[in-house]
Amino acid sequence: MARFLRALRLRSILNLFLFFGLLALVSAQQPSPTSTQSTVRGTVVDVSGQPVDAASVFVEQGSSTVAQTTTDRQGVFAFKGLMAGRYAVHAEKAGVPSDAADVEVLAPNSPVAVKLVLRAPDEKAKPDNGMTFVDKPNFTVAGITDWTAVGGHGSDASLRTSEALARETALLKPMAAGAASSAASSTSETEARLRAALAAAPGSFEANHQMGEFCFRKGDYRKAIPPLESAYRIDPANRGNEYDLAFAYKGTGDFAQARQHIQNLLAHEDTADLHRMEGDVDEAQGDSVAAEHEYEQAVKLDPSEQNYFTWGSELLLHRAVWPAAEVFRTGSEAHPKSARMLAALGAALFASAKYDDAALRMCQASDLNPSDPAPYIFLGKIDMAAPGPLDCVGLKLKRFAEQQPEDARANYYYAMAIWKRHQAAENVQEIQQVEKLLMKAAADDPKYAEAYLQLGNLYADERDSDKAINYYMKAIETNPQLSEAHYRLGVSYERAGDSTKAKREFQLHDQIEKAQAAAVERQRQEVKQFMVVLQGGPAIH
Repeated sequence: MARFLRALRLRSILNLFLFFGLLALVSAQQPSPTSTQSTVRGTVVDVSGQPVDAASVFVEQGSSTVAQTTTDRQGVFAFKGLMAGRYAVHAEKAGVPSDAADVEVLAPNSPVAVKLVLRAPDEKAKPDNGMTFVDKPNFTVAGITDWTAVGGHGSDASLRTSEALARETALLKPMAAGAASSAASSTSETEARLRAALAAAPGSFEANHQMGEFCFRKGDYRKAIPPLESAYRIDPANRGNEYDLAFAYKGTGDFAQARQHIQNLLAHEDTADLHRMEGDVDEAQGDSVAAEHEYEQAVKLDPSEQNYFTWGSELLLHRAVWPAAEVFRTGSEAHPKSARMLAALGAALFASAKYDDAALRMCQASDLNPSDPAPYIFLGKIDMAAPGPLDCVGLKLKRFAEQQPEDARANYYYAMAIWKRHQAAENVQEIQQVEKLLMKAAADDPKYAEAYLQLGNLYADERDSDKAINYYMKAIETNPQLSEAHYRLGVSYERAGDSTKAKREFQLHDQIEKAQAAAVERQRQEVKQFMVVLQGGPAIH
């Protein structure tokens, strides 16, 4: 019996060996699941043919970046494991791009060779390469989706920063806005004289129109509407007067009246300004998809800086971050002197998790208009939210602090840039500089709660509990809703052995965080994300 059992076990073992041997043979005959993949190799050279090292190389499909790498010292790069399909490959270094190469991966495991040439610094893009939004954008906004599909990368802090930057981007003004406004308001006619003329001739188109124009240029739309409306009744065929009337109605929030006059004007003349105004009305009334289509039409009719910026801002606000980046990129190429276009491109790249590229664009924007604080503030925010230090940021924020030493934000963001780059080194002189800059920020703006918070963090790191607690309390006194200050204060109390106070601060922190998370959720519910369909590709969210 024992001999029989041993024989049976031996047969079972032999059967197992036979089974696994056959399985290995069958597996070897099956195509590898990666056999449909291939490799794209190439070199990046400058206009003289010299190889370019440390250039960034991107593989994109539609508006999505599939892969990214950098060249070696010989200018060589390689992307492995690409699936069959069509790709656009382009390179960039120090803000100088190459033209995109159209690559098609067909046969399995067959390498594709690419040579990319960086343009000369002052060379414009070739008209037949890249995306031309005026003629044929490669995406369509097909609808909206729930905010839970919101496009974002990294931590929730980075996502919140990108959402805040999207809102702030839409508010950026062109460089000439202030001068234009001043010129528009300088009129030889005084309000008293215009009112006297209107009283003398109430049935005159000119008297009503000029009075309305005076109020319109001052931005007092409510006062502008009655005389502009009177002028319209006298001469409904005057397009300039009706345009101002539509704009004034939009400015007062009477969107029904604004739309009626816009439609009247569009029936006679199809202009970019009217489509942009129609888009503003659509957005104000909650039809963001219609607004985006109107802004796109405005760019097709007139690829002006304003129209590009408005279109891109709408896409970015509704989290279509890759199309927004392409619109801003094209707009900045068409209008290379626009600092706000570059800053907006930086905000879109940050939302796409391209942190280094975002910083580069922000730095370029600050160089175009060094006196404008907006690009520096954007730089400071993305530097604090990015996972690591970003190139060029420290030098630009240093310039901001030196040029505008009384601006609390300049001192604050420069302090945070220094601290982020040198925390690990524990350089005493640099920590002292951070302390001095934060003190200056708090002195320049006594309501700057974040400066007090960071001073508290600084002293907490140095184990100076008394000073840390003092500055955390100042931060909370200035802004009771600053949740991190409550949390940090709780930690300091806990270290000091006061568990009762620590528990109270932790509870306040949790309550504030819960309320703020609910507010963010409501805001995301209100600002729907666009559903974008790429040409020849799937919808992206």
